[in-house]
Amino acid sequence: MTMPRVEVITSVERRRRWSREEKESLVAASLEPDVSVSEVARSAGIHVSQLFRWRKDLCDRVDAGPSQLVAVEIVPAAAPPAVEAPAPSASPGRRRRKSGIIEIELGGGRRVRVDRDVDAEALRRVLDALGSR
Repeated sequence: MTMPRVEVITSVERRRRWSREEKESLVAASLEPDVSVSEVARSAGIHVSQLFRWRKDLCDRVDAGPSQLVAVEIVPAAAPPAVEAPAPSASPGRRRRKSGIIEIELGGGRRVRVDRDVDAEALRRVLDALGSR
């Protein structure tokens, strides 16, 4: 009577080595809109945490290039012309708020001045429209 051949595995499967190009390709695929990172990892045969690790490593190393920030200069507001203040008609306990002007320089000589009480959503729409020009 002969015994069937038996294969004994003494170690775990060898680690796979991924080239930088392969990692970049998988990371780029995972950054596409409407793509699931889990699906990209599963299709490559890796754990999703490995793909997130590559994303962190590769995205942290990318040179961001020149800063997109604009320099801000804070200057004192010019004093308004002297005008006789009207007598307060409201209740005596109510104080008049100080005005505050915010000036945003967009570059190219363009500036936007807004009061501190400006509607933030409206300001965002204006800045988006001016930024696209």
